[in-house]
Amino acid sequence: MSGQNRSDVKVGATVKVILKADQRTGKLTEGIVARILTKSSCHPHGIKVMLADGQVGRVQEIVG
Repeated sequence: MSGQNRSDVKVGATVKVILKADQRTGKLTEGIVARILTKSSCHPHGIKVMLADGQVGRVQEIVG
């Protein structure tokens, strides 16, 4: 499942995000959603979230 729809992303879900620093390389970081930062219902580059460890990125994939 892609992370473009806000309704698909839930707090506590395990996701793979792309961090701002990794946008050129496309490296994905896995983590647990602590907060959903995007206000709109969808976003073409992925919903922006804050992970439990404090990192911020856009959801590329929802795991499991």
